[in-house]
Amino acid sequence: MKIAMIASEVVPFAKTGGLADVAGALPVALEALGHEVIIIMPGYKCAKGRSSSVVGKNIKVYFVENDLYFNRDGLYMDKQGDYKDNLERFAFFCRRSLELLKEINFSADILHLHDWQASLVSVYLKNIYARQPFYGKMKSILTIHNIGYQGLFPGEDFPKLGLDKGIFNISGLEFYGKINLLKGGIIFSDLINTVSPTYALEIQEHKFGFGLEGLLKQRKNELSGILNGLDYTIWDPATDKFIARNFSKENIGDKAYDKEDLQKACSLPVGNEIPVLGIVSRLAEQKGFDILSESLDEICKMGAELVILGVGNLKYHKILQKAAKKYPETISLNLKFDDPLAHKIYAGSDIFLMPSSYEPCGLGQMIALRYGTIPLVFKTGGLADTINEDNGFVFSRYTGGELVKTVKRCLSAFKDKKVWGSLMSNAMRSDFSWEASARKYIQLYDKAK
Repeated sequence: MKIAMIASEVVPFAKTGGLADVAGALPVALEALGHEVIIIMPGYKCAKGRSSSVVGKNIKVYFVENDLYFNRDGLYMDKQGDYKDNLERFAFFCRRSLELLKEINFSADILHLHDWQASLVSVYLKNIYARQPFYGKMKSILTIHNIGYQGLFPGEDFPKLGLDKGIFNISGLEFYGKINLLKGGIIFSDLINTVSPTYALEIQEHKFGFGLEGLLKQRKNELSGILNGLDYTIWDPATDKFIARNFSKENIGDKAYDKEDLQKACSLPVGNEIPVLGIVSRLAEQKGFDILSESLDEICKMGAELVILGVGNLKYHKILQKAAKKYPETISLNLKFDDPLAHKIYAGSDIFLMPSSYEPCGLGQMIALRYGTIPLVFKTGGLADTINEDNGFVFSRYTGGELVKTVKRCLSAFKDKKVWGSLMSNAMRSDFSWEASARKYIQLYDKAK
């Protein structure tokens, strides 16, 4: 099968979030299963000097160039906020991507589009290019990574898209007087998927749908969820270069050395009997910091240690700084990006705290499982699809009280060596490899054809 992956960010060339990881890893997994894949992305400043490149064994990466639009420090925004010309930037990217396919004579079976930035590809394909024989048999699949980001622009800018004004209506790209690019992608793509089965159901509800739940319900037969995979070449305690002692499920006891190393690195009291809770996260309400903030005092009195790594909302910076000052023997607060420390937290913690109020997929819990660190999560999205009572702790009412109760339950289990050993063993046996996800995408591509 011939697949064109079209995305606004791709690892290792440009990244702001999880979309880039998917767009970089999935093509390599598809190639390993025998499919022909190319990647098309904008030629940002950070990818300068690469008119094309290769990833995997022979996956060509094509950069859509336009210095006016893409020769900037940021991908979507600067310190002032979103770039004012993002509509024109990504409309150009989408049209140019389709034209590029013809120029390189890549007659794709599947155009795999990601998020609002690539959504116009399916709109253009169905409204302009489908009448050209070269594009006639191409099918498009749109992956929604987070429906909270939709690509909304002023309605009066619609002529800039070069589309018939007849599709700027309630059945088309119009959304409360604005242009909604993601809505266009949902309407005109042949199939839609998102990054976990539970999130695919959640986005059909008012609470999670961000105004598109009605449309997604209409297209529920074309909507599905596939979990993102995890790159086990990066996240593997047996080979991880950032941790003090490598270990695997065969010698899981060596994890104790990494716990001691983490405690020392964070200037916390050292002891294998002291439970360590780790957090690697953006410090935001969505990530559960509202209920964590109100529960901190109670959690800090339970005899555990808490290691937090991340940056985010200034409100939570201040709350956590105050708590760290109050409980210096309990909290290690690290307000920064620090990849080596992230690896140490995954390897050295006993429990990984991830109480997100919503989480389309989530990778933190998958990484934690690989390192035998037991996730404690709220039952939502990809967290609900990956964590259960066999490999972690789950609470289903989003309140500080329920979080505290679940932490207590977790710490009680930690004291029972047999129970905890079984949890760790189950965690490390979990398989969230990209190969498993890629096989599901191939089934989806076959359905589209």
